[in-house]
Amino acid sequence: MARKPGLSVRLKLTLSYAGFLMVAGGLLLAVVWVFLLRYVPEGPRFGTGPSGPDRSDLLDAFRPRAIQALVALLVFGLVGGWLLAGRMLAPLTRITHATRLATAGSLSHRIHLEGRNDEFRQLADDFDSMLARLEAHDAEQQRFAANASHELRTPLAITQTLLEVARNDPERDTGELIDRLMHVNTRAIDLTEALLLLSRADRRAFTREPVDLSLITEEAAETLLPLAEQRGITIDTGGDVAQTAGSHALLLQLAINLVHNAIVHNLPEGGTVRVATRVEGGEVVLEVENSGARLTPQLAATLTEPFQRGSDRARSDHSGVGLGLAIVRSIAAAHDGSLTLTPLDEGGLRVTVRLPAAG
Repeated sequence: MARKPGLSVRLKLTLSYAGFLMVAGGLLLAVVWVFLLRYVPEGPRFGTGPSGPDRSDLLDAFRPRAIQALVALLVFGLVGGWLLAGRMLAPLTRITHATRLATAGSLSHRIHLEGRNDEFRQLADDFDSMLARLEAHDAEQQRFAANASHELRTPLAITQTLLEVARNDPERDTGELIDRLMHVNTRAIDLTEALLLLSRADRRAFTREPVDLSLITEEAAETLLPLAEQRGITIDTGGDVAQTAGSHALLLQLAINLVHNAIVHNLPEGGTVRVATRVEGGEVVLEVENSGARLTPQLAATLTEPFQRGSDRARSDHSGVGLGLAIVRSIAAAHDGSLTLTPLDEGGLRVTVRLPAAG
């Protein structure tokens, strides 16, 4: 937005200091003036001669000295105020320089303001923290864009290869080709829808309404029950009523992703999935726990990154597109909640989602 040029903050502070000093000096001189008028008697009283100077003589001598004193105070106030304002605003100059660097795209610069804790130090520290978060977010977005491009390019490349094979071999069975193209196209559609859902959660483009997480988890478990039965997985659901506020569709997707992830990344057979809800203080908690291979805390911390499937998590027909937990994290953050992943000692993973309780 275009703005008219104005006085600098340093000049404004200088004028303020000088003005305050002039007012204080004027008041002091006014007090002296009143003192002369009130307490110095008329007629000769002081001096070396028989008729010393009277009050009028003192007043006449006082006026030019008062004017000289005010001029000296003005010069002193302007020079001293300019130097003092420059010293006080030096940290702000460094902050402004860092802001311009960040605007130009350099997010790695930090202010690192020295000195004791004051308003400028707090502002500089907060600005450094903001730059660190922006740099991390920018790096995450770049990785996400690169991974998304790679994931989207894969089905397109497979489709192109299948079409070239079909063109070079007209006698090839078209039924098999169509089935493979349908599978690849379905995976591309699933990936695109997952990216759109992730973007919607990040933008918080939804209307909040009362939602019971216990009902959400039951619906998610019923939806994925055929997949669990196909893989020999037992789903155990239970818990307390957990009222929160948010998007029913997004929270249902959150629960479906968690249960789906727990089913797919489980034991080859005889695995279990436990889904529970509860209320703790001012929060509602959704907990999904599954059996499976043992995971290290370092590996578990990476599972919420986009397109991360962990070690020994090969793709299959139901392995998803690698955005399940990333979408869960974004949906939880969009609802002012948190996501925690805890590897179990006996193998498997416990995923805990905490959201603010309704009311």
